[in-house]
Amino acid sequence: MTKTILITGCSSGIGHDAAHGLSRAGWRVLATCRKPEDCARLAEEGLESFVLDMADPASIEAGFAEAMKRLGGRLDALYNNAAFACPGAVEDLPAGALREIFETNLFGLHDLTRRAIAVMRAQGHGRILQCSSVLGLVGIKWRGAYVATKFALEGLTDVLRLEMRETPIRIVLIEPGPVTSRIRKNSIPHFERWIDWRASARRSEYEGSLLRRLYEDRAPDRWELPPAAVTAKILRALESENPAPRYYVTTPTYLMGIARRILPARALDWVTARG
Repeated sequence: MTKTILITGCSSGIGHDAAHGLSRAGWRVLATCRKPEDCARLAEEGLESFVLDMADPASIEAGFAEAMKRLGGRLDALYNNAAFACPGAVEDLPAGALREIFETNLFGLHDLTRRAIAVMRAQGHGRILQCSSVLGLVGIKWRGAYVATKFALEGLTDVLRLEMRETPIRIVLIEPGPVTSRIRKNSIPHFERWIDWRASARRSEYEGSLLRRLYEDRAPDRWELPPAAVTAKILRALESENPAPRYYVTTPTYLMGIARRILPARALDWVTARG
C-alpha cells in the first residue's frame, strides 16, 4: 500500500519542498496550510491540500478529521513543520507575543501529535517527525521567542520518544540550521505587531542590526542550504527501519550540537553572541 503522511506548514520553504519531494518518492502526501489561497495554489501544483491552522484548535480538529476521511483512517506518518518567528529582544517581548507563538509552534503541534498517536496505536505502527531547529540546541540574540518554543519542543519530544519506546511508533526530531525559506519575511508582521522597538532601551541596537536583517534583501547565508537538504533527511528518517532520534541539517547544526556538549557556558555564550 502507498504510504501516507500529513504535513503542516506547506505554503513555502521546508514544508513545500517536503510535500513535493515525498510525493515524488511515492508517498501520498496531505499538504496542509493555514490559508485557503495557499491550499488552492498547492492543489494547482498537483498536491492534496486543505486548511489546517495550528493556532486554531477547531481547525486542527477539522483538519485532522479531513485527513482521516481522505486516508480511510490510516496514517503512516506525521511531519509537524508549521512554525513562525517573532524577532525582538526578550525584554521587549510582551506576554501576548509568547502566547501567540507557543500556540502554533508548540500547543497546536502537541494537539495534532496526540491525535496522530491515537490513530497510530490503533493501527499498530507510525512515525512522527517534529521540525525543530539549530535554535532548539542553542540560543542567539533577537530570537528569544522562537528559541523558547524550539527548546520546549526538544524537551517535550525527548520525553515522548522515551515514553513511546515500547510501542511501534517512532518519534524523530529534524533539526535544520540556515535553510532558504520565507521565515524572515513571514516574521515581519509579528515583529511589527508586538515589538515597540522605537520605545525600547535597545533602539540603537535595533537600528544597527535587527532592522537591517529583517527589511533589507540579503545574500544567502554562507552556510545556507536549499529546503531539499531537509527533505533528504526527512526521507531518511521515514524510510529507515530504525530511525535516529535526531537528524541534523546544515553545518551550523552539527557544529552547535558539538559545541553545546563540550563547551562551558561562557565559551558557548561567546560563540553564539558572534552570531
